[in-house]
Amino acid sequence: MLGSNNMLTNRPLILDFDGALRDLSGAEVLPFADWQEVVRFGCGLGTWRKLRQEFADRLPASHGTVLLGSGDFHHLTHLLVERLSREPRFDVVVCDNHPDNMRFPFGIHCGSWVRHVAALPQVRRVHVVGITSADIGWRHAWENHLWSLYAGKLRYWSVGVDTGWARLLGLAAGFSSHADKTALVDAFIEAISADDTPVYLSIDKDVLASHVARTNWDQGCFDLPDLQRLIEGLSGRLIGSDITGDVSIHRYRTWWKRWLSALDAQPAIDEAELSRWQAQQGEVNIQLLAWIAAATGDRASR
Repeated sequence: MLGSNNMLTNRPLILDFDGALRDLSGAEVLPFADWQEVVRFGCGLGTWRKLRQEFADRLPASHGTVLLGSGDFHHLTHLLVERLSREPRFDVVVCDNHPDNMRFPFGIHCGSWVRHVAALPQVRRVHVVGITSADIGWRHAWENHLWSLYAGKLRYWSVGVDTGWARLLGLAAGFSSHADKTALVDAFIEAISADDTPVYLSIDKDVLASHVARTNWDQGCFDLPDLQRLIEGLSGRLIGSDITGDVSIHRYRTWWKRWLSALDAQPAIDEAELSRWQAQQGEVNIQLLAWIAAATGDRASR
């Protein structure tokens, strides 16, 4: 299992579903290209159980930060958090422009996985930090799974989104809304510092503004120093981490994935720009890994 020392002493692990990640010095790479079509964006629970077993058979018992490729694979975080079942209760911090807690009746997908993580007994609370998406506005309120918010197992941290509807439903404690990103990060660090509960960190780079790194989803407002401050605020507490939000192109063979992807209005990727965007993403990954390693080292030195 992942643990505080494992993250410090083990290499990053690339789960290569989509070829999005350029060579990352020192990383271990596991090929999963045969799974891309069935898992990307979402899949049924039967497929999910098979992938869970594949992870059990192939993933090393210990490793560093996991890189997942495109944000279309963010639901894989659920399987990684599950593997921490022997850890004491811990929090999950998700940096994301979206709540990833939306309704999905066909199994699990990249926009619904947070509900599944919040239901795990070893998870005390999930914090989704950096949301600017209208997914948590009143027009989409009915699409959010509300149980985790009512139960105190999930909290949204947002910038510039009108979430007044939450107060009307008695959900004010599950929402922390801010006028700007600096106020959000300040408030989050203050709140998370109230105790020393261990933390699993998941970063979707769509939380970043598009000038920092381009992704294949609509993007938030964070700059790299905002993520640096947030990661440093978790120093000494990280027990696992993953990074997603890299960029790749895939044309679904499955009609319902083409349909759902169109409904979500995923922006088109300019093939001529893909190489440049991936190079930009690679530089961001190196920086994030360095900050995570430093924050993890603080835990190991305790």
